[in-house]
Amino acid sequence: MLVKRVCRITVIGGALALLAGCAASGGVEEEAVGGYFARDLPGMPADPRMSPVDNPILEARGLHNPPPTVIRRALLAQHERWAGTPYRLGGSSFRGIDCSALVQNVFSDTFRFDLPRTTEEQVRAGLEVERDALRPGDLVFFRPPGAYRHVGIYVGEGRFLHASTSRGVMISELDNRYWQRHFWQARRTLEPTLLVRRLGETGEG
Repeated sequence: MLVKRVCRITVIGGALALLAGCAASGGVEEEAVGGYFARDLPGMPADPRMSPVDNPILEARGLHNPPPTVIRRALLAQHERWAGTPYRLGGSSFRGIDCSALVQNVFSDTFRFDLPRTTEEQVRAGLEVERDALRPGDLVFFRPPGAYRHVGIYVGEGRFLHASTSRGVMISELDNRYWQRHFWQARRTLEPTLLVRRLGETGEG
């Protein structure tokens, strides 16, 4: 009788321990899930919420990748934010934006770095770099026909982010015949390591 009672107590105790373990793990899981969806993709509307793992800006702040990779991912996230925004001379919002305003917005939002507003002023920022030495985050300038100059941000692998007059915000190839013909110069406003440091300084808010 005593043996049966001890066995029954042991079984009940084990069951309670298992239930307590499930409740504890469930609480941890709920907390983890809550944290997983607790942050927004920078610049996006309130939804969809993304995990820090899926968010390139937040991943960039972890500094786990080489600086060019970190910057490239952050710039591609900005492309997703602005893609399809129409071109509008003098514009600086999602209703319409011009090339220099896009560059200014991206640098301010991503790197907390204030660039001048116009292409004419931006082309005097930083130091000139050779085209074959471009790194993600460098500014690329063009002199197409007409009165206006054009600027974009190099994202790596021969591509740059810009506000096209015909197609709005997009990513284009430097080796495209048109852009190759009208390439003017490139400028490096900050070294990649400093851009990454600024990503880290922005915090998560």
